[in-house]
Amino acid sequence: MTDYAMHEPEFSGTTTEEWDEPRLEDFDTDDLSEVADHFLLSASGFPPENFTDLKLPVVDPDGNLNRNALQTVKSGGHGVGAVDDIDEDKQDSVEELIDELANEGFEDADFGD
Repeated sequence: MTDYAMHEPEFSGTTTEEWDEPRLEDFDTDDLSEVADHFLLSASGFPPENFTDLKLPVVDPDGNLNRNALQTVKSGGHGVGAVDDIDEDKQDSVEELIDELANEGFEDADFGD
């Protein structure tokens, strides 16, 4: 199993805009410690060794927590359940963080059980 590191992303606002998973070139920086602030997981810790170590982006390159991204990482084909080699406890923790971010950031989110 991969020992993924999890952290709470940094963001300056929220948005419900359409979501596309960001690529490294979408960011105004190539500093991986800054880019990592947009993601929930890393296979190599924070800051990551490589961009490809980062999993589950939820903050757009402009710094906004995206509700559609949260929905995608919660239950989509690109979500936490699709992350290779993640242990069940870490998956549960990530799902709790997703719910918390959604419910605190978006009035009508109603994520969770």
